[in-house]
Amino acid sequence: MDANRESSGGAHARQGSAPKEVLPFDPEVDAALAVLGKEATEPLTPDNLRARQERDAAKRPRPTAEDLRAGGLFEVTELSVPGPPGGPDVTLVSARPSGLAGPLPLLYYMHGGAMIMGNAWSVLPRILRDWALPLKLAVISVEYRLAPGTRYPGPLEDCWAGLVWAAGHAAGLGIGADRIILGGKSAGGGLAAALALLSRDRGGPRPLGQLLLSPMLDDRGTTFSSHQMSGRGVWDLTSNATAWQALLGDRYGAADLPPYAAPARATDLSRLPPAYIDVGSADMFRDEGVAYANAIWQSGGHAELHVWPGACHGFDGLSPHATLTQDARETRTRWLKRLLTPRPAG
Repeated sequence: MDANRESSGGAHARQGSAPKEVLPFDPEVDAALAVLGKEATEPLTPDNLRARQERDAAKRPRPTAEDLRAGGLFEVTELSVPGPPGGPDVTLVSARPSGLAGPLPLLYYMHGGAMIMGNAWSVLPRILRDWALPLKLAVISVEYRLAPGTRYPGPLEDCWAGLVWAAGHAAGLGIGADRIILGGKSAGGGLAAALALLSRDRGGPRPLGQLLLSPMLDDRGTTFSSHQMSGRGVWDLTSNATAWQALLGDRYGAADLPPYAAPARATDLSRLPPAYIDVGSADMFRDEGVAYANAIWQSGGHAELHVWPGACHGFDGLSPHATLTQDARETRTRWLKRLLTPRPAG
């Protein structure tokens, strides 16, 4: 990343002014955004947060376990496992292609929704179709508690409790405890990155890799791209600040915020599993994703970075048939396949 460009972003943040350079959206993504209308692109604020959560819960599809089984194509079980100390049990939605003997590699997945929306069920149909079936993967999707009802570290500790339980019960689940991939999109990508840090520092399960899709990593709102894309697309600086405030409460913006709350705060990214990071060039999360990959490289780690030209936040869900979306999905799948393919010794 251009050092001068990053420095300019920080100056814009301090002065409260937005950069003048505006990036165009990919034409197919732009067309999809135009169809959404004003309601879908309205910024999230503290005043409309509750209404947006209620609207999302009413509109977001929530397939049942029977729906997810797809006529017997998949084995699906909803599990209730012990949560973090003092917290409630955590629901895990466990799914795998039918008829496959274990142990299978596991994609341990955290849904998106800015830590304030979303559920463990709605993300599974595409994951099962695109990855579980062709790659012979087991999948566990985590139903973590949402902010502001549960603030940091509650959602992360829910994910941690589920991960430790799954690794400890690998034989019964038919998975390989040494072949767990942490994955997530947007807020889920931030949680996956935080889990990788937490597992390293707590001496927990050793993930095989981390799949970070448009990850939400930085609470500070000081990057160039966060200001460059303000007021554009479905997620901007105002919405992002509202979500981080909901998650962190009085700790929002604190100088001593731990990296497990916002992984961009980490100063040591060594000894982490290989990472796949992708983000759109027209996504406000662009610069924090690029910086995270760069920090992993500087720490001697492995990261594969893709910046999709003209892609806004959530572009693949907004425009699922766009050429850009197909390219992104194929590239993610190839990375997973390489990660799961044993390399010859020597």
